[in-house]
Amino acid sequence: MKIGCHVSIAGGVFNAPERAHALGCEVMQIFSRSPQGGKSPELTLKSIQEFKILNFKFQIKETYVHSPYYINFASADNRIRYGSVHAIQEELERASLLGAKYVMTHLGSAKDLGEKEGRDKTIEMLIKTLENYKGSTKLLLENSAGAGAIIGDDLSELAYIIKKVKSKNIAGICLDTQHSFASGYDWRDFKKTIARIDKEIGIKNIKLIHANDSLTECGSNRDRHAHIGQGLIGHEAFKNIVAFAKENKIDMILETEHDGEAEDIKLLKSLRGK
Repeated sequence: MKIGCHVSIAGGVFNAPERAHALGCEVMQIFSRSPQGGKSPELTLKSIQEFKILNFKFQIKETYVHSPYYINFASADNRIRYGSVHAIQEELERASLLGAKYVMTHLGSAKDLGEKEGRDKTIEMLIKTLENYKGSTKLLLENSAGAGAIIGDDLSELAYIIKKVKSKNIAGICLDTQHSFASGYDWRDFKKTIARIDKEIGIKNIKLIHANDSLTECGSNRDRHAHIGQGLIGHEAFKNIVAFAKENKIDMILETEHDGEAEDIKLLKSLRGK
């Protein structure tokens, strides 16, 4: 298993590998476009080739692409739902050009439609997103912290959605440690939490881990990341999480504040070595 963090593509996607290397990354996560919206920057043949050459030079083993923040497959607004379909289709195609392994996405909020209809719309939109897709990059669904009517705070819900979509283009899930903690999965009771996760979605479906400590209590439903060992999940729990990721060969990506990412990477590597 490899360790990395989210890295900026400011100035061009080809700038990310060197930035990742400077932080101590072995793998990295990027946005391929502005996460807030707007036109996506063109990926020219030259920029793609340079990106791949620099990944090799700086020994970045895998690239993971995070989808924009505005994705909402469960919206009552047709324009937002189909805009989300288009955005994820585009992200998958762009990620395939870059040679990225996975695109990960949140699914959105069912606050307008209600839980059941929102989940059904999400399944319908994911089917539309993936039905004609032929690229190499696979999609991961990311769990949420559970605020409001956000879809995916319960891993059994993600398992249900994946089962209903029935697409080989969904590889599994990206498991965020802070989001899961905020939605009631207490990593401090590691054996119980892993048993629950395995029962709800299956360990084999965890393809990537977002390694984030939590500023908020277990079950808070609030998305607030902390540096590793400095939050309420804590150092001891992360020893177990890293050992689990290592045993199952699951890469870990940090999404902590930039001022301490390099230290977080060092800490995770030290836990991996034990």
